Amino acid sequence: MDTIIPDFQPNGLLPVADYSVTFAQLRNSVLINGPRLNKSSFWDSNWRSDLVNNLEILVTQLWYIGILDVFVDGSFVEDKDHPNDIDGYFVCDERFVRDNQLARSLNLLDPHKIWTWDPASRRPCRGYPKRQLPMWHQYRVELYPHFSGLLTGIRDKYGNDMEFPSAFRQSRRDNCPKGIVKLLPEITDDSQ
Repeated sequence: MDTIIPDFQPNGLLPVADYSVTFAQLRNSVLINGPRLNKSSFWDSNWRSDLVNNLEILVTQLWYIGILDVFVDGSFVEDKDHPNDIDGYFVCDERFVRDNQLARSLNLLDPHKIWTWDPASRRPCRGYPKRQLPMWHQYRVELYPHFSGLLTGIRDKYGNDMEFPSAFRQSRRDNCPKGIVKLLPEITDDSQ
């Protein structure tokens, strides 16, 4: 088993760091296969694998248009048997978001046209308290654009609104610092 992503700490969080992995490495990690020690009999590797397959579809679309810095977080990167989804963010130019070129470019690639962050596009889902974006309904993944100065609505323990990089590097349940995952494209050797 690949140890690029270490086992969870006793509090169920990854040790503090950014773990840069390819999708192949992610699929061979503790995030799919479960903790090496004290693995629950309810650990849902199949569900987690399905989530990663969906994540790969969306991240590949981001990479195609030149967005390379993509991070994932949420309960998916915690010791939770069956996470509801995968949350993440990607770093991009503010102008690309503000003029809606980002969503247009991505929707040209996605057959379901799910790329939007418009609050009016959120729809309810039975059993979930909040309305979800179209990408969540289709893929069970939510990826948000990030640029300097963009606040998330997630607050730190002092009540301050945070940007994605800091918000995603702490547990939402208790504000403990934690590790996250950065996704890397596979390196291919075209010389053969």
